[in-house]
Amino acid sequence: MKVIHSRNVNEAYTIGLNALNAVGNVEDSRVGQVKVFPTPVATVYEKPCERVLFNEQRDANPFFHLMESLWMLAGRNDVEWIENYNSTFGQFSDDGISFNAAYGYRWRHQFKRDQLAELVAMLKQDPNTRRAVISMWDPYADFNADGKDFPCNLNIAFRIRNDKLTMTVFNRSNDIIWGAYGANAVHMSVLQEYIASALDLCVGEYTQVSNDYHAYTEVMARVGVPEPHPMCPYDMGAVEPYQLVTDFELWNQTLVYFMADTQLFHQRGYEADYRFDVGLFVKEPFFIDVAVPMVRAWGRFKHKDYKAAITLVTETMADCDWKTNCREWLIRKAERNATSNAQKRRIRQTVAHDNEC
Repeated sequence: MKVIHSRNVNEAYTIGLNALNAVGNVEDSRVGQVKVFPTPVATVYEKPCERVLFNEQRDANPFFHLMESLWMLAGRNDVEWIENYNSTFGQFSDDGISFNAAYGYRWRHQFKRDQLAELVAMLKQDPNTRRAVISMWDPYADFNADGKDFPCNLNIAFRIRNDKLTMTVFNRSNDIIWGAYGANAVHMSVLQEYIASALDLCVGEYTQVSNDYHAYTEVMARVGVPEPHPMCPYDMGAVEPYQLVTDFELWNQTLVYFMADTQLFHQRGYEADYRFDVGLFVKEPFFIDVAVPMVRAWGRFKHKDYKAAITLVTETMADCDWKTNCREWLIRKAERNATSNAQKRRIRQTVAHDNEC
């Protein structure tokens, strides 16, 4: 087994793609040609909370990644809410209404128990336990079944070591561009930080064990293979993660209000003057300083008001990794959708003005 030791997802993405490009074997799959690493691969993140991928060619959508993480922690499996942040996501649903393998639903509801709540209770009762494992794979629902959507991540083991919560995720089939170093690095590290906060622990290493470690050749050709040692904003000290949770119980209450509030925002067509319940029900700093401003900016983006979206991110989000990445992503989208030189100039003027502010 190959082991990739990395500081964060940005370094892992670079090392992993270069390794796969060098020794991967080309195979046919049911959805296209893939390059597959000859053995399983374990990726170890030293700082998993540095979860935002800044690679411009990969162009990961930070809005979708964070909102899907919150949707998961809320235990949801509905297409309607999450499809607002990725209009093509519903294609993986069998009925267009819900997802069979939604991780959050499986954590909270699939086995008629809330695995996250029971996990926290178990680790509080016995910090040395080696049985702190949650499952996403359901043999009754998944084994030899037909459908579009089955869990790629199978189960997750937690262990407290040196007063830090470590986590190991076991994956049967890992697309390293879209999955391992895209969505998985965000979703799973958010889960790890969430559980660590409930236990009043620091976040330790996160290990992703990928039994089938691959990338689609067409996607690899499009995003390219990054230079072996590029610097990212984390390495340069330009950005830091924003703490996910300050008060665990209040955070859980806030998540309920946030999901309901954003549902109304979606249903009302992303109204620019929609009043979120910030300060009334939404009280946790992460929601006030990061999540709600991102939703508001996404609404302006959906209306193709790129200037307003960029300004909202710049002026209302706390200085952190999400802010930097959202702003860069929106600028790229605005420039690609500009139909004239005059529009491009206005985008650059907006960016220059926001930088001065």
